[in-house]
Amino acid sequence: MPAAIRAFFDEPTNTVSYLVWDPATKRGAVIDPVLDWDNRAGTADVAFADRVLAAAAEEGVAIDWVLETHAHADHLTAAPYIKARTGAPIGIGEHIRDVQAIFRPMFQAEDVKPGGGDFDRLFADGERFALGSLEVEVIHTPGHTPACIAYRIGDDVFVGDTLFMHDYGTARADFPGGDARTLFRSMKRLLALPPETRLWMCHDYKAPGRDAYAWQSTVAEQRAHNPHVKDGVTEDEFVAFRTARDATLAAPLLLLPAIQVNIRAGRFPPAESNGVRYLLVPVTTRRAGALA
Repeated sequence: MPAAIRAFFDEPTNTVSYLVWDPATKRGAVIDPVLDWDNRAGTADVAFADRVLAAAAEEGVAIDWVLETHAHADHLTAAPYIKARTGAPIGIGEHIRDVQAIFRPMFQAEDVKPGGGDFDRLFADGERFALGSLEVEVIHTPGHTPACIAYRIGDDVFVGDTLFMHDYGTARADFPGGDARTLFRSMKRLLALPPETRLWMCHDYKAPGRDAYAWQSTVAEQRAHNPHVKDGVTEDEFVAFRTARDATLAAPLLLLPAIQVNIRAGRFPPAESNGVRYLLVPVTTRRAGALA
């Protein structure tokens, strides 16, 4: 019996979160949950996560896992809230250690503990674990970040940012630790799965000419239509395209708060002496002497 899946789209961040469960046992997982974040005001809310939890209650599903595909740069995770409400441990790929090593000194995040920090489970490539009577396989898909993984449950694969919809393309590879050549090889690994395999995206931005958001594709559709990685596109062609394209892209709107929170598994930095928690904004200048 295949997994049951409900998708939840957060339009402010163009992110898709998933409630996935075993219909036989009603044991489930939440994949890539979103925290509502007002970047102008610095306020957080859990209305989106509550929608997912309400759906789980409606379906009679018990949440056993909160699963992250990577440390996101475009939204803050609601994983700790889901964990607090359900007791479910938070899992992510074991190479989150590499991402933490990159960003820990950048944000002076001394409270991020070596070895995975606040995450409860670090998954290795090829590792398998149970979701009720279903089996989840972990596939390491680096390139967008060093820590990206996909979760395969039968004919369904939750690909994170490794692929976008087949009419849109692929994710950037210019974040620290990212690499376009590595990303191409990770995508080809996913596209070597059976053609009928369903691929579930973490984001959608509406390809030109498409009016509705979409987040489910197949291996066959990707291989036939994805303009960046369809059959016939060589690795060198992709690397040249992706490198040139990434050089034109602005930083994600929520990059700085998202990275600081997400490398802590969704925990905010410790409160200062006044009881307030703060996120850092590293300041750089493009012209010598511009900063007094």
